[in-house]
Amino acid sequence: MKCSHKRDAGHTQMYWYKQLPGEAMSLIVYTVVGGQPDYVAGGQHKYSAVKTVSESGELTVKDLQREDSAVYFCAVIVRCVNYEAYFGQGTKLTVLEPDHDVTPPTVQVFKPSEKECKVKTLVCVASGFYPDHVSVSWEVDGVTETDSVATDNTALREGKHYSLSSRLTVQSKTWFKPSRTFTCRVSFFNGTDTIDVEDSITGETDSGGMPNDTKMKIMQNAKLTYSVLIAKSFIYGVFIMFLVWKLKGLSGKQSSRERSCGLNN
Repeated sequence: MKCSHKRDAGHTQMYWYKQLPGEAMSLIVYTVVGGQPDYVAGGQHKYSAVKTVSESGELTVKDLQREDSAVYFCAVIVRCVNYEAYFGQGTKLTVLEPDHDVTPPTVQVFKPSEKECKVKTLVCVASGFYPDHVSVSWEVDGVTETDSVATDNTALREGKHYSLSSRLTVQSKTWFKPSRTFTCRVSFFNGTDTIDVEDSITGETDSGGMPNDTKMKIMQNAKLTYSVLIAKSFIYGVFIMFLVWKLKGLSGKQSSRERSCGLNN
């Protein structure tokens, strides 16, 4: 493994670390230009470190075993400036198991749950791959999304293979556009090349935040309720008309009686 950095007269010291899954980094060796490597706990039998120039260095892992699978980091120290350390991104080393074939992942994107309202969560599942040298990225209409992405820190081992999930969260208005395309891309390193495997889904038409069958039932119930109200209104109108007619009839009889009384007097 090689580590390089910008040329600086102060970057003469380089450290190599090993990190196993779920554990803290442990120092392997310290090197300095013009000096002999300083290995930790007899590490010279397992590792070989070289630093002949200030801007680069190398680490070799000898007699590879399964327990050598880890992430290896290099760091340089700036002398006379609080000895601040600068780390690289790390190199992942996997020692392949003899009865395991290198297998690329199968990728599938699942649409959001209908129960989600303001935000929608798309889930991408990569499964059936070995080894676990993968990275996941999301795109919306060809534009890379990073702010609303959450990917599992480590892949899950299932028998001879691994699986990994990643989630993309978007606003509901972003999801409810049928012309919009959401793509999950999984980059897999097979030991020689990095290959991309992806899956895509498109947005949907807004159905009012509920399943179509539920919405249809509500509409049917609304129509029935409206029909009942219309019927009740009609019956009530007929009843009012009957009362008015009745009152007019009584008023007419009362007037006739009053006129009859006047003539008799």
